[in-house]
Amino acid sequence: MNVIVESTLQTLQKSQVLLDNLSNSQLCDASVPPYYSSIGTHIRHILDFYDCIFNIDSKNQIDLTARSRNKAVESDCCCAREYLNFVIDKFENITLNITDIVIVVDDLGLGKTEIPYTYGALLAQANSHTIHHYAIINYIFDSLGIVINDSDFGYNPTTPKQVTFD
Repeated sequence: MNVIVESTLQTLQKSQVLLDNLSNSQLCDASVPPYYSSIGTHIRHILDFYDCIFNIDSKNQIDLTARSRNKAVESDCCCAREYLNFVIDKFENITLNITDIVIVVDDLGLGKTEIPYTYGALLAQANSHTIHHYAIINYIFDSLGIVINDSDFGYNPTTPKQVTFD
């Protein structure tokens, strides 16, 4: 297993911890301004992104706009855990060369466009994308008074740690 896949699995394990410690009502609570998104919508979005990566077509294309958007994942921790386990299982059994080229279809704001990536670059983007959404989830946690015991949750590994003096 390569370092990018290992890093991705480590990042996704944080979703497992999160889902094991939330109720369904906390998962789907969309009461936090200004965006009124829920933890569940972010988890579903993260997992949809990975799911797209596994759906490479016969033209060697991965369409990041073709997301499944299963609404049940947004409101049911059990359903979200099943989707997470599906994605983790795919990663644990993936065989790919991170230097292979794949054509990624995405919409960057001007309609769909095709972008050549390496698998490694796409997986690195997905991992950073996940951490970015964890940061947003952290804001929702704070507003809802939810505490998780993970000081790294939502922080990119390159983010400098705040030094505190006793």
